[in-house]
Amino acid sequence: MNFKKIFYQDELVIIMAELSNEDKLVLLQHAISKYEDENTLLEKLKAVLSQKEIDRGIATLIATQKVRRIGPDVLQNNVSHIGELPEVLPHIKQIVDNL
Repeated sequence: MNFKKIFYQDELVIIMAELSNEDKLVLLQHAISKYEDENTLLEKLKAVLSQKEIDRGIATLIATQKVRRIGPDVLQNNVSHIGELPEVLPHIKQIVDNL
């Protein structure tokens, strides 16, 4: 299993080099629950995902109605539509905690 080491706010974070698309979507949903402002969200996630992956993930979540846009730069999980957020899997929990 390949691991990628990155430093985030002076802490070593070890993540899997390849996150599945589902993992990326779960990561995005939990990041959105922490930071609804899109600019802040992008800033926090750029250490973990590429801009293209972030944009694609947000577009997918909006298209599947798991996330909704509230105003020009605010994202919100559509909890009324999906119920609870998906469970954070152990291999992405550290990433979510460090955001």
